[in-house]
Amino acid sequence: MTQPIVDIRHLTYSYGPRVAVNDLSLTIQSGEIFGFLGPNGSGKTTLFRILSTLIPAPAGTVTMFGIDAADGMQEIRKRIGVVFQSPSLDKQLSAAENLRHHGHLYGIYGTELAERSENALSRLGLLDRANDRVGGFSGGMQRRVEIAKGLLNRPQLLLLDEPSTGLDPGARIDLWQTLHAIQATGVTILLTTHLMDEADRCSRLAIMARGKLMACDTPTAMKQGIGGDVITLTSRDPAALSATLRQHLGVEMTVVGSALRLERPEGHKFVPQLIEAAAGLVDSVSVGKPTLEDVFIRVTGKSFAEENAEREMQHAE
Repeated sequence: MTQPIVDIRHLTYSYGPRVAVNDLSLTIQSGEIFGFLGPNGSGKTTLFRILSTLIPAPAGTVTMFGIDAADGMQEIRKRIGVVFQSPSLDKQLSAAENLRHHGHLYGIYGTELAERSENALSRLGLLDRANDRVGGFSGGMQRRVEIAKGLLNRPQLLLLDEPSTGLDPGARIDLWQTLHAIQATGVTILLTTHLMDEADRCSRLAIMARGKLMACDTPTAMKQGIGGDVITLTSRDPAALSATLRQHLGVEMTVVGSALRLERPEGHKFVPQLIEAAAGLVDSVSVGKPTLEDVFIRVTGKSFAEENAEREMQHAE
């Protein structure tokens, strides 16, 4: 196998007493669309800042393009493009003017800058709007201008922080068509997200929670690892329902919010036994194929929303 484009080994990063990333190890291969999925406080934002060279990595823990990120930040910056979650466009300028000023930051001028700007805008389907003020663009079009800026230095690795934030469903579909087109040109893409459907589109995915790597694989392999259908039961008395099913069927249910959850091959065949064993306690039952939400519950013991709310509460304290 060729050298990974990103190699992270036992990375730990703290803000004072708070550990944001805890002993993280993984590799990202050239040509992937690699996603970091996690709620607030999972560590994915800190990791994004390290990989985009905004904060230094501890020596020997992060290698990018074969370069130690601790002492090779300037060289790494030449090879990456970065699109932040917060907009960085001057809405009073045109798309072309935004790219021109961004190019100057990389020391690109004249004919070369004009050619690169035209190429980037063309790749993002914006060439016919190059001279229009971006303040009049839709959210999806503004995001494409941001990505065009990120491609201006012809990066080997494009990093995007929550790329679909603020976009409507149609714009998100357009964005992913754009990302796959960029990937097809040989650019590796790394993104952070808190959206399950976006994570499902990645080549490989790292699930993070509480600063730790909980799982890393293709979305398909993660869901196949569930090993069956997911049965979800609701009840006015979840504790009684759980105890009854344990007593009569010997099954252990996972409590997720106010619902009970069970993984079972051919789950639809097991539903009648559940209802019969707990007559009068089951309000509703559903059976479905595993999703990334189910994977998140399995590896963390909590739903994504529960984990997110818990972390936000801890930060508020």
